[in-house]
Amino acid sequence: MPKERKIIPTIISAAIFIIMEVAALNMLAKNNELQQIWLARGAHKFMAKTWGMTESIKYYFSLKKQNERLAQENFILSEKLREYLEAGAVLEETRDVQPITGKVRGYEYNSASIVKISNNKQHNYIIIDKGSEDGIGTRSGIITAQGVVGIVDAVSNHYAYALSFRNADVSISARLGNEGAVGPLIWDGHSTNGAILKEIPLQYKFQPGDTVWTSGYSSIFPPDIPLGVAGNSKIVNGATNEIQVTLFQDFTALRYVTIVENKGLEDIESLEAKGAQHKK
Repeated sequence: MPKERKIIPTIISAAIFIIMEVAALNMLAKNNELQQIWLARGAHKFMAKTWGMTESIKYYFSLKKQNERLAQENFILSEKLREYLEAGAVLEETRDVQPITGKVRGYEYNSASIVKISNNKQHNYIIIDKGSEDGIGTRSGIITAQGVVGIVDAVSNHYAYALSFRNADVSISARLGNEGAVGPLIWDGHSTNGAILKEIPLQYKFQPGDTVWTSGYSSIFPPDIPLGVAGNSKIVNGATNEIQVTLFQDFTALRYVTIVENKGLEDIESLEAKGAQHKK
């Protein structure tokens, strides 16, 4: 009897131990499956993220090439349109006037990309990827379809430094409306898209929302480039109006520009110099 009493607890203990081992092994097997699932999910997420980043990088460089191609196509189309309009203007001017005297003022256009731009100073500047070896000279204008961007101030072989329109030292000749008054247009000195049209005589009437254009009186920029829309005004010294202008050009999103050079600039400046000498 004593031996039987010792054997029974031993058997029960062994049975309990075996049952617990089986349960533990079962739980471990299930845990391994869960761990495998979690690891698989983690791996899939990592692969998806890596693939997504790779595709984004591929898309970025592909998009950059597409943008460059589109910018070049837009430049070519704009140049063709200017040639067409200029030819039409010549025909209109010479329809009833023969013979032709003088020479129609011509401009030469080149596409460029901005490599550096400042927007947070009073004397902002722009650097473009074209220089003297590309035919770019000082006093050339920089424009886009949305307006005037700046004026080339210095050139190297492959780059050009320009004063941004958002520069306290830059002023351009602008016209209010299709046949309105002409005055200097300057940056307002603080906003990203604000300018001031100055010295507009009081007798010239205008409405807020009228378009402001390049006047054509400048020796740098051709006429009829849309610049912005007129806003509120104030009278200065009881004689002229100063008009707030909201620019079309967004200077925070500039990348591709057009360089415009007045081919008659030297002749104009030479005549101005001779005129100044005669006054003395």
